[in-house]
Amino acid sequence: MKELVDQIVARLREQKIDVPEEEIASRLKKLIVDFRVSEAEARRSVINYFLKEHGITPQARSGSEKVSISEIKEAGRWVDVQVKVLDLWEPASATISQTGLVGDGTGSIKFVKWSKSELPEMELGKSYLLKNVITDEYQGRFSLKLNRTSQIEPLQEEVTAKPASRAAQEMKVVDINEAGLWVDLRVKVAQLWESTSDSISQSGLVGDETGTIRFVKWAKAELPDMEAGKSYLLKNLVTDEFSGRFSVKMNRTSQIEPLDIDIEIGSVAAEFSGALVDVQKGSGLIKRCPSCKRSLAKGVCSEHGKVDGTYDLRIKAVLDDGRRVQDVLLNREMTERLVGLTLDEAKQMAMEALDHEVVRTLIEGKLVGKYYTITGPRVDRYLLVETINEMAAVTAAQVDGLIADAEAI
Repeated sequence: MKELVDQIVARLREQKIDVPEEEIASRLKKLIVDFRVSEAEARRSVINYFLKEHGITPQARSGSEKVSISEIKEAGRWVDVQVKVLDLWEPASATISQTGLVGDGTGSIKFVKWSKSELPEMELGKSYLLKNVITDEYQGRFSLKLNRTSQIEPLQEEVTAKPASRAAQEMKVVDINEAGLWVDLRVKVAQLWESTSDSISQSGLVGDETGTIRFVKWAKAELPDMEAGKSYLLKNLVTDEFSGRFSVKMNRTSQIEPLDIDIEIGSVAAEFSGALVDVQKGSGLIKRCPSCKRSLAKGVCSEHGKVDGTYDLRIKAVLDDGRRVQDVLLNREMTERLVGLTLDEAKQMAMEALDHEVVRTLIEGKLVGKYYTITGPRVDRYLLVETINEMAAVTAAQVDGLIADAEAI
């Protein structure tokens, strides 16, 4: 944060604008922490804000300039590059039409081509002139973004490019701290999730003694499916990152080798206190696949098709402490104890009402608006609840005391 503040101070002083560092840091923190804006975008936003505040119109984008990959050392720069497509990855979102690595004789860089750009597809191994692309940066790693103003022109002559390094190294989950690495992992499958796209054959969480990480296995990889609770050696995975969370992707070059050992999954306990503000869809009485334990959608398992599911109870909720929110997950035992409702009673309620949602409605009525302190391991975005205690309601006397303390400052 200090480096960003210094960059902004220097840029503003070029325009003879003097702004307290505390004010810049406060605005940066709100954008990056509260709204999860990238550092590069937050930097541009803060600079533009203070320029406008002092009556200076931010400069319109100037024309792009031709550069080599090694010359890309700042975000927000419009450039032209002659590159070769070194690798193509499966997009993680429908907003992205293509993503991967491009390179020239000086190095390689990640690119993202947005779907809204409606630009033509590039082919692996082909060379192109990419015009009017904008540089971006996250955690010291630069990338190129192609939008509607960008252009893609095929080149007749092949660009000589350094090959993308694909030599995988065996790592622990905790050591994964950047995107674009090729790694091998010895892990146990902690969870399998319902697939959200036809392009994904499996996704979920894998872990070792140092922690857990999300994985995605692309359908095009044509790799065998893994089983929850089993241990594997996963070879030649590529790391990825989104909103500060790392993941690993399995493609056609990856390998899955079953292990005879049972790998223990480690986790770090966390605590969160706040108001329970939402009981999410998929809470209450649900059915799971008897084979893989995934929750069913209208009686269908995404892996095993239409099956006779087994009933279960769970709560997927959101807590809010006034500054941030936390997704929490309660299993059957925790749900029964907190709500005072057994699985058999929930099944009876649903049968009488001819609607499973009656159970979630009951849970909402009992929990929403109350304050809780929760502890448990953090797995991806969820805190898996091991203990939950209702907090005492704030009294009028406490409110009066807080007001008096504030007025005395």
